Amino acid sequence: LVFRLAINCFSSDTERQFSASTSPPAAFSSKQTVLEEMADDKFAKFEEKMKAKGLSTAAIAAFKRNYDQLVAGVTGLMPETDIRPVTDLPDLRKMDNVDVTSPEIKTLLSQTAVLKLNGGLGTSMGLEKAKSLLVVKDGKTFLDLIAEQVKHMRATYGSKVAFTLMNSFSTSDDSRGHLAHSHGDLLQEPFIELMQNISPKVDAATLLPATYPEHPDNEWCPPGHGDIYPSLLGSGMLDKFIDAGIQYLFVSNSDNLGATLDLQLLSYFASSGKAFLMEVCERTAADKKGGHLCIKAADGKFSLRESAMCPDADKAAFEDISKHRFFNTNNLWVHLPQLKSTLAAHDGSLPLPLIKNKKTVNPRDSKSAPVFQLETAMGSAIEAFDNAGAVVVPRSRFAPVKTCSDLFVLRSDVYKIAEDSTVEATVDKVPLVKLDDSHYKLVDQLEGLVEAPPSLVAATSLTVKGAVRFSKGVVISGDAVLEAAGSGPAVLQAGQYSGTVKVGEAVQVAV
Repeated sequence: LVFRLAINCFSSDTERQFSASTSPPAAFSSKQTVLEEMADDKFAKFEEKMKAKGLSTAAIAAFKRNYDQLVAGVTGLMPETDIRPVTDLPDLRKMDNVDVTSPEIKTLLSQTAVLKLNGGLGTSMGLEKAKSLLVVKDGKTFLDLIAEQVKHMRATYGSKVAFTLMNSFSTSDDSRGHLAHSHGDLLQEPFIELMQNISPKVDAATLLPATYPEHPDNEWCPPGHGDIYPSLLGSGMLDKFIDAGIQYLFVSNSDNLGATLDLQLLSYFASSGKAFLMEVCERTAADKKGGHLCIKAADGKFSLRESAMCPDADKAAFEDISKHRFFNTNNLWVHLPQLKSTLAAHDGSLPLPLIKNKKTVNPRDSKSAPVFQLETAMGSAIEAFDNAGAVVVPRSRFAPVKTCSDLFVLRSDVYKIAEDSTVEATVDKVPLVKLDDSHYKLVDQLEGLVEAPPSLVAATSLTVKGAVRFSKGVVISGDAVLEAAGSGPAVLQAGQYSGTVKVGEAVQVAV
């Protein structure tokens, strides 16, 4: 605390003097040196702790970059005056179709790896295992469908595209166990697993490593998916990819079944010569609170501005979807040789903006010591490359399952599993579904109240208020609002429903 106050008090009057002169005053330089030495002393304790945990030099360098931003008090704010809107981008839907039978496609696939981010547990949906192991449709999990997509592409084009799961320490064992049971052949491949690093939590009061002797695991946290870059470098996988002739990496979240390896996008990316390509979608009114793509006025590079980075005075501009038109899908394409050279140019650590999350050292004890968890986002790397780009894709490539409402729709007849194990919509417009979070927020709650998913192909929207138990044979059409009578679960019998419906007698749902 004393350390941080020293920074704040000193900067309030001395920095103004510094900005008015061509060189820093001696007093400034002297005090700044002292503060830097204090910060270095504190970081040395983090470095020691990380080395003892066996973390790589790249992981330590990435954490130091984040820690330096924390100590410096970097706010990350991005006012409207510092950016320009993105007005024109190439559009996948307007590109000429690629000849998928050409020898060039087979060659490109042999130079490509598909990497799925698989480090999340899906705790917001009540899951305690890897989220990718959730059964999503026809008895298949996310991981089953992803593995089958890779195998189908290999068989169809006669080219062995590489496949990698980026697991965390929380998901590795479960994911590998599932693959051993269902897709054991994939476990024998050289690139099957990239392990996410872990980061030490920072004590908010002292800026020293947080301690929790009762459960030392609580002293560590995930570093965010921006960790993909130090993980690739520090594990040696980046060099192994390149040595194997793999140049192109397609990265996406494992819970986004719309994020498939698209040959048109692969061909476009390879021919563009770009180091980094971000898939973006057009924002709608439902997306206005989320982040957007922009251009930094200072250097003309693409950047991402999230809501936490927007000053209050600029909120109206931030939410103007006609001005800031595009958002990041987290489907990214990376040219690995250029990633390697860019990492080398930045001493092994990409300059990514810090995401500072304030938590408690024991997440289940709000009275435990406050800590900072330092994270980065992989999409923010768009500003780290000199020749990064973005491409507009249809909304069908952004279909993440973040809530039980999403899962409810995915399990219905609105979607089907195609021959290539991709998931396709069976309707032109997917209905908007909102389930009551009080009763459907967690997967086990959803499954206790849904005997069988209803038919939604004729539906426009569905809102459920209260606990409604869906029987087999329910059909929803048009706009429907289902309201449970009473406080207990109410059974919705087989039949067709639209408009506002008071759902009958309350019954006890078996646990």
